[in-house]
Amino acid sequence: MSNQKVATTYEQQIDILIERGCQINDKNFCKEKLSCINYYRLTAYFLPFKTKDDKYVPGTSFEKIYYIYEFDRKLRNIIYNAIEVIEISLRSRLSYLHAHKYGPLGYLNAENFNKRHNFVKFHKNIKTEINRNKEVSFVKHHLKKYGGQFPIWVIIELFSFGMISYFYSDLKTQDQKLIAKEFGVNYGDLKSWLRCLTDLRNICAHYGRLYYKTFSASPANIDLSENEKRRLWGLFLVLKNIYPDTEKWNIEFLPNLENLFMKYENYIDLYHIAFPKDWLSQLQK
Repeated sequence: MSNQKVATTYEQQIDILIERGCQINDKNFCKEKLSCINYYRLTAYFLPFKTKDDKYVPGTSFEKIYYIYEFDRKLRNIIYNAIEVIEISLRSRLSYLHAHKYGPLGYLNAENFNKRHNFVKFHKNIKTEINRNKEVSFVKHHLKKYGGQFPIWVIIELFSFGMISYFYSDLKTQDQKLIAKEFGVNYGDLKSWLRCLTDLRNICAHYGRLYYKTFSASPANIDLSENEKRRLWGLFLVLKNIYPDTEKWNIEFLPNLENLFMKYENYIDLYHIAFPKDWLSQLQK
């Protein structure tokens, strides 16, 4: 415990920032923001501006970092809303196919999946979600009236995005192809892309940083360098390819995104998220 850091006051945090080369034009503004945003969280946004000696490049102001943080926060909300549309569409298509091909309870039979399907783990996850949501009205209804039997179109509403991703990847190849065809993509690509979107959704849901972020998963069949694929631009191309509603994408999602980029254009650097200059035209569907 002797090496454990000690807590610092807002004033001390400001002094640390100044000592590292951060330009602070208004200490009251800085203190106010540090009281609302954890110092440790906010300093992650200084990463693109750090030098080898743990200082900040000249001209790095606290106001600039704060507005990058605000851009990132609002960007997460836009992305999360887009993933919601994708997720609900996936739930619908997966449950429809499985119910009509294998029956309402066919998801409980391991033979209706490929050989990689982990039957025990899958059922354990389902039981966990049922128990976690046992006070939810439709769960209580099925526990009481149907003895805990949930048809696929009901139980899938309890699946996390990660569970949905695994559900798709555990389908038989022919079933994967049928689902992927409805999204207009290759079934192998869809498997990879859902894995990437699972990570992206989790970051957005837990208020993680997207700006200057390198993601762990690399989306398949995206014509970019490996570095670009693991940056935010690669994930945006995945969003575009999977998003099921072209009209909503073009008249709702993209205008909101464009307005956000315009509002913060003096603070953000497209290079930090691997966006090209013509990103808007490339994202048109």
